Amino acid sequence: MAITRIGNIASTIPDDSIQNAKFSNIVQSKNIIINGDMSIAQRGTSTTGITGAAYNTADRFYLNMGTAGTWTNTISTDVPTGQGFAKSFKLDCTTANASLSAGSYMTIQQRFEGQNLQYLKKGTSSAESLTLSFWVKSNKTGTYIALLKDNDNGRDISKSYTISSADTWEKKTITYAGDTTGALGNDNGASLMVYFWLVAGSTYQSGSLQSSWNSTADSAVGQVNLADSTSNYINFTGVQLEAGTTASDFEFLPYDVNLQRCQRYYYLHAKQGGSSEPIGLVIYYSNSNIQSYISFQTSMRADPSLEVGSGTNYYRIDRNNGDNQMNSFGLNISFTTGAIIYNSTEASGTAGQSGITYTNNGSAYVAFDSEL
Repeated sequence: MAITRIGNIASTIPDDSIQNAKFSNIVQSKNIIINGDMSIAQRGTSTTGITGAAYNTADRFYLNMGTAGTWTNTISTDVPTGQGFAKSFKLDCTTANASLSAGSYMTIQQRFEGQNLQYLKKGTSSAESLTLSFWVKSNKTGTYIALLKDNDNGRDISKSYTISSADTWEKKTITYAGDTTGALGNDNGASLMVYFWLVAGSTYQSGSLQSSWNSTADSAVGQVNLADSTSNYINFTGVQLEAGTTASDFEFLPYDVNLQRCQRYYYLHAKQGGSSEPIGLVIYYSNSNIQSYISFQTSMRADPSLEVGSGTNYYRIDRNNGDNQMNSFGLNISFTTGAIIYNSTEASGTAGQSGITYTNNGSAYVAFDSEL
């Protein structure tokens, strides 16, 4: 037997069949978008009262906004029939803004590491075209804008599409020419971004839509105002961005593979559901300081920050035939492969003792963030 590795995925292939093995039988990814079927939502499936920028539900999909009303973001089971999708990313307007300020904006974004996109040959005479395809549904018909942004070189390209029928799933396909100017950085920084415009004030709508690569600000000319009524909503699913001038069928990845791709950027280590969930082994570094090492499921993009739910007695340590309740954790140090968290406020025990930490409240969670 031989082990063949593609990226982070290993496949066992009999020695005598290696020459005849089809590459298509090994899990691979043509889709630059991560989690385009919205199947992974580590942060949760519903967020209300949204007025600012954040990752809210579906992993890797960032909602960026300013003075664009108030929104609810959910993972919906409303999907196009017969296409294989189970979930969609939905936004509902709960407080309208029908009179936008010049700088009003609202976009859904995904950001990509430059080191994963060198095959696009951007900045050379052989630069690859890119094709974006997706399913969309809204009550608000009209013109919408989808933009690619070269973050390294300050260059954009915008294309329009039309939602023609209200409350109807429609598939859209947009092709962008390759850009022969400006190479993408060969590193783990945010080099390329895709924007789905939903709200755009006059700052972004002057002049003509820049449908070729450029460095101007007229990136959303013609965009409808999705924030002009509390009746408005929009759903997306099946988002795919790939090299070439045609859209292929959506690439469905196994759930575990999709989750691992998302965990490079955000890793939910523990979250209490119906009962307490273990966080990890701890040791009392001193009588009032506990330390716990957490190993990540996959290497993260960069040394992550710690994200925790905090509140009275949100966590506990079981140790020495007793327990110690705590409110939160701090980050001692993090690496791409793990982190040490601590508590030196509520911890109380004996130096050298060990124990196990658990969540102790329905709002308790421990996560690590290295988003772009």
